[in-house]
Amino acid sequence: MMKAVLIVLDGLGDRRCRALNGLTPLQAASPSFFDRLAAEGETGIVDVVSPGVPNGSDTGHLALLGYDPHKYYTGRGPFEALGAGLHLDKKDVALRCNFGTVDSGSVLVDRRAGRISSEEAGKLAESVGAMEVEGVKVLFKHTVEHRGVLLLRGDGLSHRVSNVDPHSTGTVVAMPKPLDGSREARFTAEVLTRYLTEARRILETHPVNLRRVEQGLPPANFILTRGAGVKPDLPSFESKYGMRGSVVAGGALYKGVCKAAGLDVALVEGATGTVNTNLDGKAAAVLEHLKRHDFVLLHIKATDTLSHDKKPAEKVMMIKKVSDVLKKMLEELPDGIHLAVTGDHTTPSELGEHRGDPVPLLVWGPQVRGDMVNSFNEVSCSRGGLGRIRGVDVMPILANYAGALELFGE
Repeated sequence: MMKAVLIVLDGLGDRRCRALNGLTPLQAASPSFFDRLAAEGETGIVDVVSPGVPNGSDTGHLALLGYDPHKYYTGRGPFEALGAGLHLDKKDVALRCNFGTVDSGSVLVDRRAGRISSEEAGKLAESVGAMEVEGVKVLFKHTVEHRGVLLLRGDGLSHRVSNVDPHSTGTVVAMPKPLDGSREARFTAEVLTRYLTEARRILETHPVNLRRVEQGLPPANFILTRGAGVKPDLPSFESKYGMRGSVVAGGALYKGVCKAAGLDVALVEGATGTVNTNLDGKAAAVLEHLKRHDFVLLHIKATDTLSHDKKPAEKVMMIKKVSDVLKKMLEELPDGIHLAVTGDHTTPSELGEHRGDPVPLLVWGPQVRGDMVNSFNEVSCSRGGLGRIRGVDVMPILANYAGALELFGE
């Protein structure tokens, strides 16, 4: 069996950009490394969840690893919690969080509190990190920049509560509501409401926020929750593909999805899950983990961050930077390696939101059949030999080329 690497550039897919003379960032970047792999390999486009359906990174990564999100998805919160290093019991409810900014009327001003630094957010998290409400232990853990995880642990809980994060500014933030008529959902909404109210009171007067207001920066004075869920029950990645796997990522979500599937998690100093992440360190970690693993998933977040910030020119530069780093990594990969490169969803960088457009895919290695495509972008790959496939098909295609799959039938 040969080894394999799946490289996921978050939010890679894009649309034509006026700022780029009608090109997508991938077309404008024309990354030499990715173009070379496309010319030597096989390409296609991927509907990560379903054609035309916008998806999150949680469901996107589940699909790319071969797990149908319609069957296995239980909410984003549990993946964030696992990736943040929290232990989850079956009865726990986990939620993804952002530090956000609201005004005196609870109108959302900034969903990311001005992309507050990890250092400042960490200090704020300490002040609201542990409470007990109605016998329920409430734990908040900061992850990266404005992001965090909230864990509810106790009896009589349900994940059937509404999101607090409205996903758009200028909207009054509503406290969580039960999504069904159960006593558990009502109780959970009440516990969460009490916690968020007390947390806001503490955050409003925290020295970090008082200093930010003095500096004209948005205070991180509210915790926006969403994606409540319970621990998913996934068959192990190794049982599906016969490959021992690992993940190299900076963000908690991506670590958590892979951890839930039984993959090992690489620890890389400076892997922040942001635009300043340690790309060289992550590439080195891939090489190191391939010594002990058959498969490594390498996740790079910055392409999505720049898309959400509506910076297509910066996205072009990041694609080029990633291309240069991975070109060096390729020179040190073991013989017989197979690579796949794709995205987990499309984030048009002049729109700043996820959309359901397919993403480009290339597969490269000694056993790959090849096609007539010579460049890696959304348009060229649509003419590739892999055609238009589903996200859940990507991993089986890569595992097949690596010789990891057993015969189906006799």
